[in-house]
Amino acid sequence: MMKFLKIVFLVFAVFFAVRVHAQSSDELKKRRDRYNQELEELNREYEETANNKKSSLKQLSLLKAQINIREDKINSINSEVRLLDNQISENTSTVHNLQSQLDQLKKQYAAMILFAYHNRNSYNKLMFIFAAKDFNQSYKRLKYLQEFAGYREQQAHYIEGTEKDLHVKINELDNTKKVKNDILVDQIKEKVTLGKQKKDEVRVVADLSKQQGQLKEQQRDIQRKIAKTNQEIRDAIRREVAEQRRKAEEAARLAASTANAANPAGNKTAKPTREKTITSASTTSEVLNALPENAKLSSDFLDNRGHLPWPVANGIPIRWMGVYTIEGIRTECDGVEIKTNGGAPVRAVFEGKVASINNVYGTYTVIVIHGEYFTAYSNLKSVSVSTGQKLNTKQMVGTVATDPTNGDSIVQFSLYKGTNPVNPKIWLEPQ
Repeated sequence: MMKFLKIVFLVFAVFFAVRVHAQSSDELKKRRDRYNQELEELNREYEETANNKKSSLKQLSLLKAQINIREDKINSINSEVRLLDNQISENTSTVHNLQSQLDQLKKQYAAMILFAYHNRNSYNKLMFIFAAKDFNQSYKRLKYLQEFAGYREQQAHYIEGTEKDLHVKINELDNTKKVKNDILVDQIKEKVTLGKQKKDEVRVVADLSKQQGQLKEQQRDIQRKIAKTNQEIRDAIRREVAEQRRKAEEAARLAASTANAANPAGNKTAKPTREKTITSASTTSEVLNALPENAKLSSDFLDNRGHLPWPVANGIPIRWMGVYTIEGIRTECDGVEIKTNGGAPVRAVFEGKVASINNVYGTYTVIVIHGEYFTAYSNLKSVSVSTGQKLNTKQMVGTVATDPTNGDSIVQFSLYKGTNPVNPKIWLEPQ
């Protein structure tokens, strides 16, 4: 009976492990499918651009986006392979354990059959019972024979069930090995394509160098707009922080004045206020969290790190936070640039209040405050909110603009803690 319980426990443990593995594998497979879809869209657009027989910054941008996504896909496949290797190891161990259990059960069953053969006639059974010393022993021997017959039948069922489990696990092992082989083939194909695209990148850069003067001026225009947008965002945040500080200091002075009026004698036994006094020395975080409702909003925003919705319903991230150099021009990305459809709605990633709306070279930037956090939505052709307006999560703030020179519709999303930009990659929910 104890061996049967061990088998049941083993099967249950393996089943649980398989469920956990399946969940992880499903997530990685969905991610791989999403990478394939994004690569297909980018490749289609790249082919259309390449057919113009003229290299452009757009070609280079599309190539870089494909290379980044393909590298992410290869890394994701590596994670899938590691999971499958673990599953193969677990299934192999389970097959060996079940085979060992099956061999042991068959040996026990063979011994029982042999015993039953030697005691196959009713005379031997009766002799076994009547040879007892007393009635109690005779009864026990009778019960033993009955239980022995039941146990033998039970062992036959255990053997049958273990053989079925063994067959299932062997099939799972074969299927897992096949899946691993298929994704390794896919990985090899992606590595080959990645190598070709990196060569294409070098070729496009070489072609672009022939048009260096014109392209550098285009890139400078792009950089000027990005730099101006980033500066506008930082200035707007500083103004908001200064205004919050002014209000907090004024509230603190008013509270102190009220307290002095209520206690003109300067009674030292009066209870001191628990609210932190805001002064010129207070940090940005202290200022922005001075009011209880702001502190709660900050806390709620932080609790949603990794779960914030994307600012557009459909889009492909083409550049994350960092410094990039294109055609010798240094470009800085303070957040993430997302390629989407022309006129696509842009939405707030969390509840908050519109801090400011700025026009930068003909497109708009909307800045929303969430306690001590700020989000900025740039390159909008239209705005559907107003300064001071309270917003809900996923509420539309405007529509993305389309660049007339290359047809790209890219929304720039930035996230700040106080005046410091933070990488939105760890804040937005996985696509």
